[in-house]
Amino acid sequence: MLKAKDGDFFIADWLRNRNTVEFLGIWESVYNPNFNYGEFAIIKSQAGLNNYKISVKEWAEKTNAIGLKATAGRYGGTYAHTDVAFEFGMWISAEFKIYLIKEFQRLKADENDRLKLDWNLQRTLAKINYHIHTDAIKENLIPKELSKQEINFVYANEADLLNVALFGITAKQWRDANPKAEGNVRDAATIEQLVVLSNMESINAVLIHQGSLQPERLKQLNKVAIVQMKSLLNNKQIKKLQ
Repeated sequence: MLKAKDGDFFIADWLRNRNTVEFLGIWESVYNPNFNYGEFAIIKSQAGLNNYKISVKEWAEKTNAIGLKATAGRYGGTYAHTDVAFEFGMWISAEFKIYLIKEFQRLKADENDRLKLDWNLQRTLAKINYHIHTDAIKENLIPKELSKQEINFVYANEADLLNVALFGITAKQWRDANPKAEGNVRDAATIEQLVVLSNMESINAVLIHQGSLQPERLKQLNKVAIVQMKSLLNNKQIKKLQ
């Protein structure tokens, strides 16, 4: 960097600057746990004075600095951490400072674009997965059409008749399939299923009063459950209750 400036500026002059010393002190306090704050305070108090001068070697030895060092020998020279080198570059060249700022802005814009793309992609995937998930739930909540064998089976009580019409299983079958669950099949029901179940109880009472036999009632109640569940799963008011 010095060669590029034809030796017009020297590191010793840069180190005399009070702002430079403050920057180096802050950088070391962030990255260097062994930084000597006592020596740094002395150097800082003298920085900027006409008779003050310090070399990179003295700076490193007195403060245990790691961001800036000078080495001797064939491959000797002054080396700095990238952060410190950028600070030095901006001090010796206003043009370098402008290009560094432009590059930072470009990288941040590129990062924001990629983050925005990732966010939009995640949002789109979330929407797709939501629809897949809700469609799967709807499909499982809609009762299946009962077979003739299931319809002709004699159920011990009317509660199980309604359970089979809506859930496809009796209370005992649900308990056997869910031994660790608390409550019963109706406790695990969704709000849509509970609404349909309430309607089915009223319809079943009317069918009993009309003298309809159990197999016929079960067949009709199963059809009612399928139609009403399909309707309720697309009902916005029910969704608000949830």
